[in-house]
Amino acid sequence: MSPPSSLEKATPPNRNSRRTALTVTGTQLILLAFQALGIIYSDIGTSPLYVLNGIWPAADPPPSKEDVIGGISAIVWSITLLPLLKYVIFSLHFGTGEGEGGSFALFQGLYPREETDFDSDRTLTGDSYIKPTERPNKRKLRDSFRWPLLLWCLFGTSLTMADGILTPAISVTSAVGGIAVVKPETANDIIPISIAFVVALFLAQNIGTAKLGWTFSPAAFIWFLLLAGTGIANIVQFPGIWRAWDPSRAIMFFVRTGNFSALSGVLLAVTGCEAIFANLGQFNRSSIQLSFVGLVYPSLILAYLGQGARLVVDGDAAISNVFYNTIPGPTGGPLWWIVWIFGLLATLIASQAMITATFSLIQQVINLKSFPPLRMTYTSETIQGQVFIPAVNYTLMVLCIVFIAAFDSTAALTNAYGFAVATVMISTTTLMAIQTYYVKKWPIIFGVAFFLFFCFLDALFWGASLTKVPQGAWVPLMCGVIGVALMSLWTWGKSLEDGFDGQNRQNLRHFIFVDEKTENLKLDAEPSTLMEASEDLDEDDDAAYYITGAATPISYDKTGSPIKTELVRLQSCAVFHKLATGRGVPHTFVGFIRQWPALPRVIIFLSVNVLPTARVATEDKYQVNKVRSIQGFYGVTYCLGFRDKFDARVDEIIERILALEMMEPKCSHRILEQIRNAAKITTHIVPHYDVNSRRAHSGKLGAVMYWIRSFFLEELYKRLSVMFPETGNWLTKSDEIIHVGINATI
Repeated sequence: MSPPSSLEKATPPNRNSRRTALTVTGTQLILLAFQALGIIYSDIGTSPLYVLNGIWPAADPPPSKEDVIGGISAIVWSITLLPLLKYVIFSLHFGTGEGEGGSFALFQGLYPREETDFDSDRTLTGDSYIKPTERPNKRKLRDSFRWPLLLWCLFGTSLTMADGILTPAISVTSAVGGIAVVKPETANDIIPISIAFVVALFLAQNIGTAKLGWTFSPAAFIWFLLLAGTGIANIVQFPGIWRAWDPSRAIMFFVRTGNFSALSGVLLAVTGCEAIFANLGQFNRSSIQLSFVGLVYPSLILAYLGQGARLVVDGDAAISNVFYNTIPGPTGGPLWWIVWIFGLLATLIASQAMITATFSLIQQVINLKSFPPLRMTYTSETIQGQVFIPAVNYTLMVLCIVFIAAFDSTAALTNAYGFAVATVMISTTTLMAIQTYYVKKWPIIFGVAFFLFFCFLDALFWGASLTKVPQGAWVPLMCGVIGVALMSLWTWGKSLEDGFDGQNRQNLRHFIFVDEKTENLKLDAEPSTLMEASEDLDEDDDAAYYITGAATPISYDKTGSPIKTELVRLQSCAVFHKLATGRGVPHTFVGFIRQWPALPRVIIFLSVNVLPTARVATEDKYQVNKVRSIQGFYGVTYCLGFRDKFDARVDEIIERILALEMMEPKCSHRILEQIRNAAKITTHIVPHYDVNSRRAHSGKLGAVMYWIRSFFLEELYKRLSVMFPETGNWLTKSDEIIHVGINATI
């Protein structure tokens, strides 16, 4: 057997098979930080529009001076401990190796995906399996915790997606509602105006994160400067508001008033902090930290201190709408309208923060086979995490419109909003605490201290927001339950399918045999003997091909020998798509020759490898291995960039195969012509598993469990897998694709 040629082992030059976190410095870092302003921070940046009225409703009398200082103290320290300390300083160090963040990224850190060996994946005749060696003294989380932690992080991910619905609804409605301060007659038009702005925002998503960032960033930058400037102007009227930096003021506020439900209003000041972590894949750690510490954090602190100062001085005049009534200058004056315009722009940008975070999270769960495959459009030539998902975008738009229309007041929307935020924060804290010991290898005492401190803060907010469930918080709870149910079902079903596929992979030499119209190749010979014998033969049109054993039910003749089933060799080309990677031929091929006992002249087993680069040159797209024991079998890895369309060009693959064949010592012109002619008729063959539940143990309990398992697997998952096929994003014509149905009892 000749050694593999350079074409067989060729890898794209300067290409890494694994995506890594984005690294930039200098001017590029500053520009990326500026761009982050328009994507990440406007959610938390627009909270001053409604936070103080969330603590002290407009219908209630204005609070006392000490209550204002205490409430502002709670806001200031909440922003310092949660967005700044927990998320910007700590959580951004817990992203994946690919640079992604969010709840699912934390789970991926605890249970990382196995690296795919595409060289092994192209091997169709090997039997060996090398068990991965574990590092000595490696801290490893038990597999028994995998599913509970997966469900917990999926629930957090679902609630973050619910934030993507609620954020546009509450932010835009709050900003548009400012018109009623100047023009009360427009109060009834706030809902339709808000819906119009939301529709325009979602329709603009297809231009991409980068372009939206450059469009929104200048407006966000001016918005934060306005927050800081108006805050300073208001603080001058009551400098005593600086006493809010004393944390005891916050504690005494709740002790004195007993109004712990006010925590649900304070919680609104930190909404959007989860977007900081979830959008990590859109940017990088340094850019997020630079923009938050350099501009966002000081602007927010000054804004809240300024609002508190004016509420102390002008309580009766300000309480109806604290934000708009505390803008320096006359109501309806030039500065007022400037702030209103940029406030409206900021709320649209705030909506953008959670929309892009939702896209990023959906990308993660799709790549990890925890969500049905949806069409994703990569909008950046340099950052793989910047994606647009049309189906998710328009679903969010419809739900957001429904929420705005159903919750006809800002107060009702804020009740629904806080619960989702608090629950996601608890999920993140739990997973980060576990990672400190098992992934970061920090002392266990640090993980325990981290969990107790931050989970205590998160639990305070969660407990306060829990009381709001009857008043609207049931909406994100319902969204979270539906989302986690869908993702859990898909994860479970896909894992069973992949397990079935791996268990049924076959060594090609164990069930296909070649006979040159001689008796040299005996069916009962050892596979290695068959391979060596077949290599000595110059295969041509007279060769006969047989299957037995693994591919078909074994039957015997009168002498007790297995009966061979002859295969007809067709002048055509078949591309078998391997949806799950692994050594050997997929079960699709076995099912194919069971239904059609024939062999195309050229058979290609195709795997896909998405590289961490925008585009891959044509000459680097295909890596080919040839099976030497049987003529016409090839293992191919299709390498494409994350912005390349899935379009496996058979003519380009054939050119690589011909180049490989011409390097063979026994290559003939007839073989090359046969390959070219066969490629004129090409069919793509994709597996479709008709999943059925395996029978459970006998007994009443076993019958019940079997019925439940069958319902979820056969009635729900099977229907979803038909609705969302793996071929949905392919450019291949549908009439060139054959779906081979495989009965999978799992």
